[in-house]
Amino acid sequence: MDWKHSLPMKIVLASNNPGKLAELQAMLAPLGVTLVKQADLGIPEAEEPFRTFVENALAKARHASRLSGLPALADDAGLCVDAFGGLPGVDTAFYATQFGYEKGDDNNVRALLEQMAGLDQRRAAMVSTLVALRSADDPEPLIAVGRVTGEIAREPVGSNGFGFDPVMFIPAFGKTFAELPVEVKNANSHRGMAARQMMELMRERWL
Repeated sequence: MDWKHSLPMKIVLASNNPGKLAELQAMLAPLGVTLVKQADLGIPEAEEPFRTFVENALAKARHASRLSGLPALADDAGLCVDAFGGLPGVDTAFYATQFGYEKGDDNNVRALLEQMAGLDQRRAAMVSTLVALRSADDPEPLIAVGRVTGEIAREPVGSNGFGFDPVMFIPAFGKTFAELPVEVKNANSHRGMAARQMMELMRERWL
């Protein structure tokens, strides 16, 4: 395929999360890239057996690209708490289930605050790793990492956002992610940073 003349480019997104699709589609729109959810192509979710964000994102992108025959974009993201040696990391979405709670954002927040009760070292980072492949066998994947450092608040504040946003206090703003207007959050979030890097990489190497 001639990469210089294949625009507008269609890329399969190795995620079925509508929020992620909307966020990434908006960010990649200036490149003339159209993102298609893997579910719309009948592609099942990939296994994510690895302990690092980059390995899981690579596995997801390869799986989607192999089954679609299209270039693929995948992300893996999570919360890395300093006091826990960087965990929960890749297990972030299932954090609450380790402590007997049902899976879900509110329970994740509750479990985290319980585990951190009495801890004064509250530094944490939200990390998003994006991987893009031209084909399943692409030897040179594009890899972009966005990282936002903050502190875990003592209690949830704010109603915007999802996941750990209500307890992710960002000193630069003096607010949690969930207190920020959506456009401010997206511009300064780990996923926003990773997506901007990915845009530059695609522009430089693919287009």
